[in-house]
Amino acid sequence: MSERQPTLRERRRSETRRLVQAHAVRLFTDHGYDAVTVADVAEAAGVSAMTVYRHFPTKEDLVLIDQPAQLIAEQVAASPATHPLVRRVGGALIDAATVLTGDSGDEPGANERFLLDCLRLMVSTPALRARHLDSQYALQQAIVDALGDDATDPDAAFRAQAATSACMAAMHTALTRWAEDDGHTKLPDLITRALAASFGDDAVAPYRKD
Repeated sequence: MSERQPTLRERRRSETRRLVQAHAVRLFTDHGYDAVTVADVAEAAGVSAMTVYRHFPTKEDLVLIDQPAQLIAEQVAASPATHPLVRRVGGALIDAATVLTGDSGDEPGANERFLLDCLRLMVSTPALRARHLDSQYALQQAIVDALGDDATDPDAAFRAQAATSACMAAMHTALTRWAEDDGHTKLPDLITRALAASFGDDAVAPYRKD
């Protein structure tokens, strides 16, 4: 069965959402999050403030990236259930980072630059840190659910939560270095290195290049 293609209305809605968010992140980066209003974002994007709120219910939502959770969960669910938990989760994080950055070459491309700007805003802006933390909890739960372990088995649930938390801690270290390095080192490579440092090369055997 072929996958359903988005309708014209859905494509336009997605394009508007990307346009608004791109302008918002640019303005926040250039002028500071607190100095920019939703009205400023609407004017820059050429839409009404109501349109902005229709796509982003709060100002904080303009900086959050909602794609990774679904993408990572799908990668985890598709991974072989016979593989160790750390390899399943870590591999999904690496694959998702490859898809999300989506650029080649030594210098950061447009996708990477956008993600870098969002990351810096979330880390440096007090008003965004709580929402960022909430999104990390939601991602962790999505990964645990995607692992598909028996929810009635407390030990299995504990192992899934522990493995997921450990992998996300390694990813956080990689994200921090990525931001400090201004994206010059590829994010998938940094995540691979962080996972290998935490769990050994066997945990990321399919991804290790060096």
